Amino acid sequence: MADQIRILMCAPDHYDVDYVINPWMEGNIHKSARDRAVEQWKQLYHAIKERAIVELVEPQKGWPDMVFTANAGLVLGDNAIVSRFYHKERQGEEPYFNEWFGNNGFNVFELPKDLPFEGAGDALFDREGRWLWAGYGFRSELDSHPYIAQWLDTEVLSLRLIDDRFYHLDTCFCPLTGGYLLYYPPAFDAYSNRLIELRIPAEKRIIVEEPDAVKFACNAVNINHTIIMNQISDSLKQRLNEVGFEVVQTPLSEFLKAGGAAKCLTLRVNEPVLEDVHAKTPVESRTIQLTGHLLDAGIMNKALDMVVENGGSFKVLNFELGLERQSTSAAQVRVSAPDHDVMEEIMTQLIDLGAVAPPQEVCDINTETVTKTGVAPDDFYVSTIYPTEVRVNCEWVKVQNQRMDAAIVADPQNMTAECKLLRDLQVGDHVMVGVDGIRTVRQSEDRDQRNGKKEFTFMGSGVSSERRVELLVEQIAWEMRQVRDQGGKVVVTAGPVVIHTGGAQHLAKLIREGYIHALLGGNAIAVHDIEQAMMGTSLGVDMQRGIPVSGGHRHHLKVINTVRRYGSIAQAVEQGAIAKGVMYECVNNNVPFVLAGSIRDDGPLPDTEMDLLKAQSRYAELIQGTDMILMLSTMLHSIGVGNMTPAGVKMVCVDINPAVVTKLSDRGSVESVGIVTDVGLFLSLLVQQLDKLTHPYPVVSAV
Repeated sequence: MADQIRILMCAPDHYDVDYVINPWMEGNIHKSARDRAVEQWKQLYHAIKERAIVELVEPQKGWPDMVFTANAGLVLGDNAIVSRFYHKERQGEEPYFNEWFGNNGFNVFELPKDLPFEGAGDALFDREGRWLWAGYGFRSELDSHPYIAQWLDTEVLSLRLIDDRFYHLDTCFCPLTGGYLLYYPPAFDAYSNRLIELRIPAEKRIIVEEPDAVKFACNAVNINHTIIMNQISDSLKQRLNEVGFEVVQTPLSEFLKAGGAAKCLTLRVNEPVLEDVHAKTPVESRTIQLTGHLLDAGIMNKALDMVVENGGSFKVLNFELGLERQSTSAAQVRVSAPDHDVMEEIMTQLIDLGAVAPPQEVCDINTETVTKTGVAPDDFYVSTIYPTEVRVNCEWVKVQNQRMDAAIVADPQNMTAECKLLRDLQVGDHVMVGVDGIRTVRQSEDRDQRNGKKEFTFMGSGVSSERRVELLVEQIAWEMRQVRDQGGKVVVTAGPVVIHTGGAQHLAKLIREGYIHALLGGNAIAVHDIEQAMMGTSLGVDMQRGIPVSGGHRHHLKVINTVRRYGSIAQAVEQGAIAKGVMYECVNNNVPFVLAGSIRDDGPLPDTEMDLLKAQSRYAELIQGTDMILMLSTMLHSIGVGNMTPAGVKMVCVDINPAVVTKLSDRGSVESVGIVTDVGLFLSLLVQQLDKLTHPYPVVSAV
């Protein structure tokens, strides 16, 4: 027999489709033809026996899937790991396979009973013996892989399955002699496909198309240079022949009804041991804690779904449910990931949900020192909009200047921490690295707030052009009046479209009546606002009649030149050259503004800051302490403002383009709304609604 390969099989004496535990079984209950199944199994048996030694495990009544011996366990040398089946319908097979391994001289290893692992169905050795490919996602848990690596003393590479039709690794993945691989890439996530490509050169990868994949072409038995498999396409057969493989096709239609084919019906029990291959697995596991209203606020589901969607797995170790109406819950969860990079990504997102490591695991500050100005350590933590605390000298310290896309610098001596942009990092700064010792702090809500029983709501985070604009404007006006009357702060970032659509008079009125406390924009909004104020046009179009005027295309340059002659917008206002408009009201009402320049600016105006870094810094200064930001038809400046703004600031994004509104609103803030409408119309409605609110919002005094 070729290389004395030994393969374990089980006769289909009791085989049938008795239940549904995979998509292939649906609609096939008791529809397998018994005589045909026996005939097909015997054909496979003889095809294998001509090339290897076949051993048999006795079938047991009541366990129809014992015929699929690939799931009996996993063998390497004298060691065997017996399977722990995910579904109760197969768990009764375990003692019979355990007994067979023991009776045949194997050292048997048993996983914890609550840790699913379905043997060689989800674990396939590279045929050169260099490593073990191990699947997870549907039947086997990622946490089983470190056990396998340790017990079999081999390197384990974890692959995540994402298509439930291919619920076991061997249904879509078949390592072949000579380092070749037959596989179906869409069955795997991006990380797994990348890992496969890193280990297997392109010329050795044989990609199976879907028509062959759903016939379980990858569920094949490879014995040296022979591949025994279900019927496949001529094109796939030719590709295998071209790289030196003999293809033996044998029909297995009756077993496909249960979700199996040639490989599922076999288990190789004499996998060779290579002396230079030893235990290694990049799988990482960490324990996190979650507290809060985990169920009714959906935090628990979000966290667990996020772990799985990013390629990890989890086990809830402990869950304490709050017993009273306002009580919070607490959970302790073990999270596993196939490697360090995936774990870091998962942990970063979990931190955004408020997850932390158990207190006893985090004490000393986790930082690295900056060695070059403006350059952070490689593994630096990237900040988010959410209020963040970091562990310094075993105490939680609030991070100051919270913003997106910055590094967090800690000062252990002064017990402080702050967000710093990369360009602001100095040699000697202690920058937080990794994800340990970092947590976000979410504002707790009472049950009525979580159920939406609020006097004011922005109707949830999101974008809508279908909701009535008037209703949204009414809510925004109510909030702006409240902010103004309680001494709060509203900032506007606006583009020139505000002027072009006739919104200048309305924005000017908002500034004049004390609703706006800072204006952020570019050179263009100021230019066209002043053009309208001085010449009655915007981009050369008469704002009263809506038609271009002769020579109007030069108006904006004349305006720029005039303001430059006065030296500043403020001087032009004071000298009477500018008598109305948005910029006029800003100067007249001492409302600060910043105009950030760009490469496309004409002029520019003398007030326009052409140094980008200085403009960003001035934006950030004006945003501090803001309660609400109106983003009016300027994607560029609004994105910049959004990145500087911490969570908790109410944000309203208005644009006629739905794609722009979606981009600007999708920041994870629950207090933001996007409105798809004409910005001039929005401002007109907003002013009208504010005029109706004749009484200021009463300030409630503490009793």
